[in-house]
Amino acid sequence: MFESLKKKFSRTSEKLEEELIEEAEKENNLQEESGKRFSFFSFGRKKEDVEEDESNLLPEADDEEVDEEIEESIGTETEEAEEKVEEKKSRFWSRSKDKSDEEEEEDDEDLDDDEEEEVVEEKKSRFWSRSKDKSDEEEEEDDEDLDDDEEEEVVEEKKSHFWSRSKDKSDEDEDEDEDEEEKEEKSHFWSRSKKESADGEASGGIFSFVTEKTISEKHVEDILFELEMELLQGDVAMEVATEVVENVKENLVGKKIKRSNDITEYTFYALRDAVAEIIDIPGKSMTEMIEEKKAAGEPLVVMFVGINGTGKTTTIGKLANYYLKKGYTPVIAASDTFRAGAIEQVTYHADNVGVKIIKHQKGSDPAAVAYDAVEHAKAQGKELVLIDTAGRMQTNTNLMDEMKKIKRVSKPDLVIFVGDALTGNDATEQAKKFNEAIDIDGVILTKADADSKGGASLSIGYVIKKPIMFLGVGQGYDDIKEYDAEWMLNQLFSDVDEEELAAVED
Repeated sequence: MFESLKKKFSRTSEKLEEELIEEAEKENNLQEESGKRFSFFSFGRKKEDVEEDESNLLPEADDEEVDEEIEESIGTETEEAEEKVEEKKSRFWSRSKDKSDEEEEEDDEDLDDDEEEEVVEEKKSRFWSRSKDKSDEEEEEDDEDLDDDEEEEVVEEKKSHFWSRSKDKSDEDEDEDEDEEEKEEKSHFWSRSKKESADGEASGGIFSFVTEKTISEKHVEDILFELEMELLQGDVAMEVATEVVENVKENLVGKKIKRSNDITEYTFYALRDAVAEIIDIPGKSMTEMIEEKKAAGEPLVVMFVGINGTGKTTTIGKLANYYLKKGYTPVIAASDTFRAGAIEQVTYHADNVGVKIIKHQKGSDPAAVAYDAVEHAKAQGKELVLIDTAGRMQTNTNLMDEMKKIKRVSKPDLVIFVGDALTGNDATEQAKKFNEAIDIDGVILTKADADSKGGASLSIGYVIKKPIMFLGVGQGYDDIKEYDAEWMLNQLFSDVDEEELAAVED
C-alpha cells in the first residue's frame, strides 16, 4: 500500500545524503568508519532503540592535526608506490630468464675471454630481440649492414625505447591502480546494492564528518523542489504538497550532522512529522457516536453520498457487517430509487450480511424511504441506520437538490462522502464540491489497498478539514478498516507489511 509515496520519501533522504557526502568529499571533511548503515524505513519499525557504538565516532580534530594526518598518508602512499615499482621491475627481470639461459651460463665457464665476449654479445642480442615486436624484428634485419658506430647508436636508441615502454607501462599500471582504488572508495557509498539484514541495516558505507556539518537551505532547496513535483505527480493536492515541503524544510535546516546515518534519521522524522500534521484530522469515531446515541435511546443515522461507481453500496454492506459483529443491530435504507438495479444490489448485500432493509418501488421518493428506515430503527430499538443514496456528479444540480431533501427529512447525524482512492485528485475535488453543497462530516475511501500513489489518502481530509473515518481494503465484507492516523503513518513510513505490523503492535 502507498508504495509510490514511500519511494518518494526514501529518495528524498538518499538525495540529501548524497548532497552532503559530495560536499564533504570536496572539503576533505569525510572519513569512512566501521558500522552499520541504517535504511530509511528502519527508523519506522517499532523496535527497541539500537544504541550506536560511540567508539566508531571520530574524535574532534584541529586543522593542524588534520594536515599532519594528510601529510603522513601522502608519504605512506608514495613509499607504497615506489615499492610497487621495484617489485614490478624484479618480476620483469626474473621473467626474462629461462632454463636455456641457465644452461648456457654453465657452459660459459669453460670459455676463454674472447669467446666469452662473443657469447655475452650474442645473449644481449637475444635479450633485446625478445623485448621487441614484429616491427622491431624487421628493423633488426635492416641494421645488420650498419657499421660499428651506427650499430652502437641503434643499440642505445633501442635501449631508450625499451625503458620508455617499461616506464610507460609502470605509469599506466600505477594510474590504473589509483583509479581502481578511487572507484572502490566511491562505491562504498554510492552502491545501493548492498544486502540489508532483516532489521534494515547494511554493513559498511558509514561516513563521519571530521568537522560537524550543518544542513542549510542550499542543501535542501533543489531536493525539496523535486519532492514537491513528485508529490503532485502522485495525485497529492497542491496545498498539501506545499505544506509537507515547508514543514520538512523547517525541520531539517539547522540540524547538525556528525554521521551519514544522522542524515537518514533526521530526514525520516522530518517527513514523518510533516505528514502526521496533514493526516491527523480530529473527529469522533462512528463507534463512539453510536454509544452516545444509544445512551440517549436513539439510533445513529448515517447518510452516504458520492458519485457513481465509488463503491457506496458495497461499503454500506461492509459497515452493516462490521457493526453487526460488534453487537449492534443496523438497518439499511434503499434510498437510491433512481438507478436501475440499485435496490436489488443493496438488497443482495443486506441479505448476505443478515440485516433488515427498508425499500420502496423504483422511482419512489428517496426521502420517504430514509424517513421510514429511521422510524423503523426507533420502533425496533436498533442502533444504526445506513442510508444509501443515488450516485451523482457534483455538477448535477437536480440530483444535488434531491440529496439535500433527503438530509432535511432524515436528519442524519453523519453525512459521509464515499470516494475512490484510485482517482486521486478527482476524489479530493469531488469531496470539496459535496462539502460545499451539503456539508459532509467525514470520508470513507474505497480501494485503498490498491492505491500505490496515496495522493487521495494524504490530501482529502486536510483539504476539506474533515476526518477520514474508514478505509476499504479489499472486496470481502470484512475488508474495511476504521481509520487511524498512527496506522496510516506506519503504512507510509515502514517497509513491514500489514500482517507483520499487526503482529508487532500486538
